[in-house]
Amino acid sequence: MSLNERISKIIEYSNLTPSEFADEIDVQRSSISHITSGRNKPSLEFIIKIKNRFPELLWDWLVTGEGVMLKSELPEIEIPEKAAEEEKIQPTPLPDLFTMINEDEEFGTVETEISESPTTAGESFISSPSKAPEKISDSQRLENSAENLLAQAIGNQAHKIKRIVLFYENGKFESFEP
Repeated sequence: MSLNERISKIIEYSNLTPSEFADEIDVQRSSISHITSGRNKPSLEFIIKIKNRFPELLWDWLVTGEGVMLKSELPEIEIPEKAAEEEKIQPTPLPDLFTMINEDEEFGTVETEISESPTTAGESFISSPSKAPEKISDSQRLENSAENLLAQAIGNQAHKIKRIVLFYENGKFESFEP
């Protein structure tokens, strides 16, 4: 049975006219007549709309034509009692971030360091690496002394300005020479 014939059979099963069926699955009415006549093949979107409106249809039958049309026509398979219980158990959904925050009584508290526990005879103790004491004589001063600033200011007075250049936002510039 072709896909077009299966769609005609679904229309017949729904007890709707082709135009009512088109309205029911939210497609153009002309597409139903084009598909059932064999002029066009249905798109995946068209088939999904049918399946969403008629969930009792089986995908295998709708797409390939294999098997039975309706889920209710499937043969009943006896499931052992233990397997039936396992099917009923559904996994618990994972909590979202906000649920976890609300349930966490310690959220927002500052964690304190855990003191080291004494070692037993079978354990070895590895100490954390210690920093070597910093030598002040090896480092540079960050602040200039008042004497250095004064000497620098006096030294700058000996230099004369040769040119001043002003750059403007529009890309132009001016140059001044005293």
